[in-house]
Amino acid sequence: MGVMERFEAKNPARIQEFLTFRLGGEEYGIDILKVQEIRGYDTVTRIAGAPTFIKGVINLRGVIVPIVDLRMKFNLGEARYDAFTVVIILNINGRVVGAVVDSVSDVLELSPEQIKPAPEFSSLLDQDYITGLGSIRSGEEERMLILIDIDRLMSSADMALISQAHQEAAVPA
Repeated sequence: MGVMERFEAKNPARIQEFLTFRLGGEEYGIDILKVQEIRGYDTVTRIAGAPTFIKGVINLRGVIVPIVDLRMKFNLGEARYDAFTVVIILNINGRVVGAVVDSVSDVLELSPEQIKPAPEFSSLLDQDYITGLGSIRSGEEERMLILIDIDRLMSSADMALISQAHQEAAVPA
């Protein structure tokens, strides 16, 4: 499937809402309907042998939630954890997973005209995980928002790793 076909399949002709967040100097957006809650970063329980981008797990009201650091997943350098660091709790196909981001910005509505297909180029973020680029104008300033297919990102081989981390955390020592 080509870029345009993937883009059109992921972006039906309707207004969509996106939660926007920052990783490094870039602004990203994910479908607001995937977001369960937003919380500050807490200490996690590390899972031995997990990839570095899987920070560990937390106990969220009795549910073991794997935590993925998106800065590390996208190879954007070493993550800093401070007062602005946030965990976005997501519901991906019935599984709860947390995504660590530098900060959460806003919830934005984008019309189909504001969403353009991402150009094909080599980047640290696999093109299959990008649904498009959102164009946001505020006054004279226009900025671009990288729209992420969070389902696909968390469902690929990463979800198998997350499931493994979840199972290891649930097994009593």
